[in-house]
Amino acid sequence: MALKVVDREKVFAKLREALREVYDPEIPVNVWDLGLIYGIDVDDSGKVTIKMTLTAPGCPIATFLLYQVQEAAYKALSGVEGISEVSIDLVFDPPWDPTRMTEEGRRRFKELFGYDIAEAYARRSSG
Repeated sequence: MALKVVDREKVFAKLREALREVYDPEIPVNVWDLGLIYGIDVDDSGKVTIKMTLTAPGCPIATFLLYQVQEAAYKALSGVEGISEVSIDLVFDPPWDPTRMTEEGRRRFKELFGYDIAEAYARRSSG
């Protein structure tokens, strides 16, 4: 039986779109733009691993957020040929900080809270 070739770019694009629909309920910015997704890997067997973190190791909604990411990934990839498995690798190294946010995430945060969190973090870290 021949292995099916997985279109990694298609997988990445579908996951990016899906993860932009998963919001951290404590910070109403999606997990992609918050910078919680550290990487997406697709191996030759079709196993997809999403490497992600949380804004804090003791995050009270960790289980809920991981479930939402897993569900969004399964739904996004359900029709993609060659995908055999989807898993989440929760990591805390390196720790998350606001500089990991995308420009869109920073813009959204500023709309909601009135300041650029990455700039504030940078000022605090350098002072």
